[in-house]
Amino acid sequence: MSEASAAEPTAAGRPSPWVTDVVLALAMALVLAVVIAAAIEEEGRAEPGAYAFAAGLGALVLLRRPAPRLMLVLTVLGTFAYYTLGFVPIGMALPAVAALYSAAELRRTGWAVGAGAVLLAVATYYRVGDTDPSAYLTVYDLLTNVALVAAAIALGVAVRLGREARERAAEIRALTATQEARAAERRMQAERLRIARDLHDAVGHNLSVVALHANVAAEAVGRDDDAALGALAHVRSATSDTLHELRATVKLLRGRDVTAADATDRESDASPGRPGRGAAGLAGIEALVAPARSTGLDVVADVDVPPGSIDAAVDAAASRILTEALTNVLRHAGARRARVAVALAGRGGDRVRIEVSDDGAGSGGAAEGSGISGMRERAALLGGTLRAGDAPGGGFTVVADLPARLDA
Repeated sequence: MSEASAAEPTAAGRPSPWVTDVVLALAMALVLAVVIAAAIEEEGRAEPGAYAFAAGLGALVLLRRPAPRLMLVLTVLGTFAYYTLGFVPIGMALPAVAALYSAAELRRTGWAVGAGAVLLAVATYYRVGDTDPSAYLTVYDLLTNVALVAAAIALGVAVRLGREARERAAEIRALTATQEARAAERRMQAERLRIARDLHDAVGHNLSVVALHANVAAEAVGRDDDAALGALAHVRSATSDTLHELRATVKLLRGRDVTAADATDRESDASPGRPGRGAAGLAGIEALVAPARSTGLDVVADVDVPPGSIDAAVDAAASRILTEALTNVLRHAGARRARVAVALAGRGGDRVRIEVSDDGAGSGGAAEGSGISGMRERAALLGGTLRAGDAPGGGFTVVADLPARLDA
């Protein structure tokens, strides 16, 4: 990996990395200058060259991203040069704090540990061998240098690990979102296949009606013209309804999709014990709720949807939503009673409102699941909406709003 590749990219809404580096360089130079000033004041001699070293060691911080190892080496050599020229002591570890931190942060931990060990070893050697009693190494000096080196390296490692953890979390979120989007697309394809099968059943039924009345008309021509005209009227009505269903469903399968928010939901797997088969339609509401009642659940069904007032695809989707909602009641609610209400709503009865409520324990704040996302996707596929949540007075409620007719 190149030295420049270790630089962290600028995040949206955050200052440029170079701004951070400049601030760090100024801070390092200022700290060294303050320490030098304090030492000069104590010893009573002015040393402009020491301040030049402070500025130079601070400027080396600007190399931390493009060349962290070079910065570390130059800092160590600069510290040695500072003491070789006989400037006031400022500690061996302090001038290298920024370099050690930067090297550890940018995945050069081995170099940071090595440089810190060299600094500590040189400081210990010269302090022990110094003939000046005032310069003799003390435990306090040793611990201070070790603490500075260890703290700088540990902070750099901690910052790097935190950044990498955030990056991994972001990657996991992106992968999870991609997988959920693909799973949602597979679910939608499966839903389209179910709608296509429902269309096949509806068209087959209507064609059987057409064939029956066509035979009646053929037999009645010349003998009972009124009966023939009545049969032909039935044929015309059935073919018209079939063409409408065909156009509307094909348009639905070609052009409509769920929203991005719905595409990330999960759908529960099919399992034995569902209250009934959704494709039965609202006309078979008693068959839908009968299995739920057989478990001891008191189900009150109130369906006020006249025959022929909604399209077959909507009828099938409504029955599936009822099936899934009752399944959730049996699985999770712990309810004793449930109420199913289906009625036309909106202006001129152009909408279908479906409500399933129970007196159970509600969701308890749990995350959405258990087929709710599947119901929402079915409603969205038809251009409707679905809400599910805890009822104010207790229990759980599912409310779906679907169009009564699909646009052909």
